[in-house]
Amino acid sequence: MNRFARYLPILEWGRSYDRLTLSSDMLAAVIVTIMLIPQSLAYAMLAGLPPVVGLYASILPLIAYALFGTSRTLAVGPVAVVSLMTASAAGAVAAQGTPEYLEAAITLAVLSGVMLAVMGILRLGFLANLLSHPVISGFITASGILIATSQLRHILGISGGGDTWPAMLGSLARNIGETNFWTLAIGASATLFLFWVRRGLKPVLVRIGLKPRAAEMTAKAGPVLAVIVTIIAVVSLGLAAKGVSIVGAIPQGLPPFAVPSFDLGLWGQLFVPALLISIIGFVESVSVAQTLAAKRRQRIAPNQELVGLGASNIAAAFSGGYPVTGGFARSVVNFDAGAQTPAAGAYTAVGIALASLFLTPLLFNLPVATLAATIIVAVLSLVDLKTPIKLWRYSKADFTAHAATILVTLLAGVESGVIAGVAAGLLLYLWSASRPHAAVVGRVPETEHFRNVERHDVITIPHVLSIRIDEGLTYLNARWLEEYVLERVAEGPLVKHVILMCSAVNSIDASALESLEAINHRLADGGIALHLSEVKGPVMDRLERSHFLDELSGEVFLSQARAFAKLSQDNGQPTEPTDHWHARGLI
Repeated sequence: MNRFARYLPILEWGRSYDRLTLSSDMLAAVIVTIMLIPQSLAYAMLAGLPPVVGLYASILPLIAYALFGTSRTLAVGPVAVVSLMTASAAGAVAAQGTPEYLEAAITLAVLSGVMLAVMGILRLGFLANLLSHPVISGFITASGILIATSQLRHILGISGGGDTWPAMLGSLARNIGETNFWTLAIGASATLFLFWVRRGLKPVLVRIGLKPRAAEMTAKAGPVLAVIVTIIAVVSLGLAAKGVSIVGAIPQGLPPFAVPSFDLGLWGQLFVPALLISIIGFVESVSVAQTLAAKRRQRIAPNQELVGLGASNIAAAFSGGYPVTGGFARSVVNFDAGAQTPAAGAYTAVGIALASLFLTPLLFNLPVATLAATIIVAVLSLVDLKTPIKLWRYSKADFTAHAATILVTLLAGVESGVIAGVAAGLLLYLWSASRPHAAVVGRVPETEHFRNVERHDVITIPHVLSIRIDEGLTYLNARWLEEYVLERVAEGPLVKHVILMCSAVNSIDASALESLEAINHRLADGGIALHLSEVKGPVMDRLERSHFLDELSGEVFLSQARAFAKLSQDNGQPTEPTDHWHARGLI
């Protein structure tokens, strides 16, 4: 049973499922369902799909995740960033509103699902590490700006378009004169109301007697109230006849059985976008899941999460939906509402299914501007303007990757932005790895500790040069190591011994080994002995399998203190520090 529970987590938590857990999950499901209905409609519109597709993507995927997912509180469904990426990818192969466009979106879901499931089975969750936090943060910030800008045309009631920020702004500027007053009134009012609901409704409800928890949960239903009020306004004032765009007829019923396209040409066109959607969706989902699990001292299995999200996307494809992942906002609501198991997601799916069966006719007069307001308020919370400042102060390299991701995403589109972010991150990493930190070190008086001579008052010996290497030695930095050691030796005409302090060296590859051999020979030619200290066991094991130790002109010491003590007696006497450096920190 335990073996199967690894692949079907429901077998684990299902054994202890009781009435109290059921009631907690049902309550959470009701609250999340109320929140998810307008969100699903809005995100489908953002993806360039009929609103009902958002409902379809919020039914079977939730059930699939309940079977295969490991997070107790993650709520799966359409999210803003993935919806934007879907629109970009599907729009590259077909025009919005055509059957081919919907087919492309469904195919994206099955492709993404297969990729995620295969990655999970092969335990490739580590691939998500290719996206650093600065890259993810930059991409989400830029996506939030793009999404909010793309929805302004619906708030204004004008035509527009574009996949990049300049194109969107240019389109808005050209058509601003066509602004529909009634649409603007509804869109602006809904936007302001939803912003106020986020912070102002809860205190009001508490003042009138609601308990804080009940007030907070009620405030989460603010978008539903905006939907109801604006529908009433459209009907009572006849705004559809005055140019206000409405959702119109939404098919009533359960999701249809859909068959994704198996056209290899289409799969080839969508492969890269599907891969990016998979990785972005997984990173966003697992980050939320881990954060919420930590609050209850629970754990998730990232590789099984890949399988769970893969199953959810495959389920979305075969039920007429589009790519889904774990959403931050709805997962937090699910958590706060008291969800105890993934069954809460399954109950939410039932609630969405009932809405698809009975409530869709009531949404006929829902203004598109209201859905746009829902999207804008949701995504502007993703825009983080503090991170660039923090990164600039902390790490210029991370700031560069972050800024490159934002700029390329805004100027060239979402796919290019992700690729640019990953490329910038990798290039900066390779540049950093090719120039690792190293320092000439000396002994701290009255201790056996060795520190950077430029940071501390230390004892040095003219004929002994101690160099600490602070990174693994690879082909990336092998030549740099040769140059660095020989330059330091050239600066000390009295040097007779060079000690490489290897306490931070976790590996030495073949290229670095050749460089060490070259250093050893060149120093020996000059009458200088090369020594190693504090070599880690696994590194020593590999060195022993080579001829390097047989040819080493010096010794391998267990500690830097031993090396320093022995070699100080070989020639000359220890000297007190002649330069008085102010300590600026530790190693």
